Amino acid sequence: MNTLIHKIKTFRLFGSNEDQYKRYTRSKFVTAFFVFVLLLFGAVCILPLVYSIATSLKPLDEILILPPRFFVKRPTIANYTLIPSLLSKLQVPLSRYAFNTFFITIVGTIAHILVAAMAAFFFSKSKKKWVGIIFLIVQFSLLYNGTTLGVPQYIIFSRMGAIDTYWAYILPHVPSATGVFLMKQYMDGSVPEALLEAARIDGAGYPLIFWKIVMPMVKPAWLTLLLFAFRDMWSMQMGTMIFTESLKTLPAAMSQITNAGIARQGSAMAVSVIMMIPPILVYLISQSSVMQTMSNAGMKD
Repeated sequence: MNTLIHKIKTFRLFGSNEDQYKRYTRSKFVTAFFVFVLLLFGAVCILPLVYSIATSLKPLDEILILPPRFFVKRPTIANYTLIPSLLSKLQVPLSRYAFNTFFITIVGTIAHILVAAMAAFFFSKSKKKWVGIIFLIVQFSLLYNGTTLGVPQYIIFSRMGAIDTYWAYILPHVPSATGVFLMKQYMDGSVPEALLEAARIDGAGYPLIFWKIVMPMVKPAWLTLLLFAFRDMWSMQMGTMIFTESLKTLPAAMSQITNAGIARQGSAMAVSVIMMIPPILVYLISQSSVMQTMSNAGMKD
């Protein structure tokens, strides 16, 4: 019975040409090879995380042992319980650092996605001839390293009066050539012009079209931007533009522990593990949405 069902499905997909069907199938050896390669790359990606967790549970004598040991033999949570006492000596309460981090991460991520989506909508659907030239300039800006922009950004922000304010965190990450490029490429293939034309005939303006039609259709693209933007904003310190202690972020406070020398390496690794938890949670939550929308979203002309 199963063989009959399999043949019926094969006939529906490829007709009576079984040779064409065989060209689209892989042998068990090739499938096993692909699985092995994926598992190998997955192990390489997850090993740093496993090592961080293992090191955060090591007592001091296992951290100082030579040659270094990957896994822990006598796990302890002393490195985690020591963090509150280390942070209690800070000049500013830990809650202030946490507020600054969550504030700039949420505001910066939302602004990053909105600006990239609106710019991509203009580049993708505008009929003006000079739009292609501007988008070419945006593509060329991908060649610049962020470090080379440090001095021009500092000069601009100093003249704007944005030094030592929350704007110094948010403004550099709002415009994103990578975000605009990704969103524009996705809109080109997923947002049909016929649908937008029908909405304009029905009397919908560009703001309504953008919010009600375009943004839901490009949900996988801006969820991807959400992952990258949240990761970058969460780990931001901006030591060259922020000098007031009450405006610094949680990573800046945690770095005081990580720079305390080898005796605090266990607590430093525990801090790293704690700081990794929110980005990982955002990834796990957003990944299911990306996979779900990728499977059934997007209309084609």
